[in-house]
Amino acid sequence: MEKKPLVVLTGPTAVGKTKLSIELAKAINGEIISADSMQVYKYMDIGSAKITPQEMQGIPHHLIDVLDPKDDFNVVIFKQKCAECMEGIYERGHIPILTGGTGFYIQAVLRDIDFTENEENTEYRASLEKMAEEKGAEVLHEMLKAVDPESADIIHANNIKRTIRALEYYHLTGEKISTHNEQEKEKQSAYSSCYFVLTDERERLYERIDQRVDEMLNSGLIEEVRALRDRGCHKGQVSMQGLGYKEILSFLEGEITLEEAVYLIKRDTRHFAKRQLTWFRREKDVIWIDKKEFLYDDKKIMSYMKDRLTKEGILK
Repeated sequence: MEKKPLVVLTGPTAVGKTKLSIELAKAINGEIISADSMQVYKYMDIGSAKITPQEMQGIPHHLIDVLDPKDDFNVVIFKQKCAECMEGIYERGHIPILTGGTGFYIQAVLRDIDFTENEENTEYRASLEKMAEEKGAEVLHEMLKAVDPESADIIHANNIKRTIRALEYYHLTGEKISTHNEQEKEKQSAYSSCYFVLTDERERLYERIDQRVDEMLNSGLIEEVRALRDRGCHKGQVSMQGLGYKEILSFLEGEITLEEAVYLIKRDTRHFAKRQLTWFRREKDVIWIDKKEFLYDDKKIMSYMKDRLTKEGILK
């Protein structure tokens, strides 16, 4: 059976994926599916650097503004929703372009990985959640480090949900989730695909991140978080664990100063970008696009991408 086409355009936060994805969609008759764990939420526009309707330039975008901030979102839900979107895109005779920085989500779709959650042992999960509440996220992360250092390496200590998931998997199966994921990664792509990763020099990237955070604050990030808090959003929700949201929430709760909040957002976003790049380096069949090598010329980048897509038979 002939594999269906799928284009991936990803890279670290603030590298410039949005603008390029629009140009790419225009060039190949594509529709964009957002592989972003925050842009999926309504009312969370500034902190998630969400694309505006004007910026979309008439290109259909999927999985943006589809959930309420109180809703749960994880890789299983993403994969299910993504499959529904792709079905419609293929029916319209278009090519899906998966774009965004959540490598875990991209991998799940590209290799059709089964991340179905084990629900058998809710008791163990509840005990871990209680521990996190009473003793803090770091304690759980140390537990994970002891049984699965590879996972602890790529899961941030603040990501309680994924830390619990990894501990739970180990508890239920006796196998490290990192080993399971490595095996799943070896699966061939379920699609006829090109996996582009846009990158830039670290200094430039970090500069852009700092600049972007300043722009978010000037655009009303504090007011956005305040409005979410007024809607009943709190730190216990997945949506409010997003970079920029949890720090400003801490500021609004009087736990830290604004200066501290801004410092933490910038620092943690840089760390996040670094982890994203580590993730993409571990992926196979990646086509790296270093902006510096193309002299920061989008036309040259587009031309290169189209050549690759033609070579892979995605563009006829």
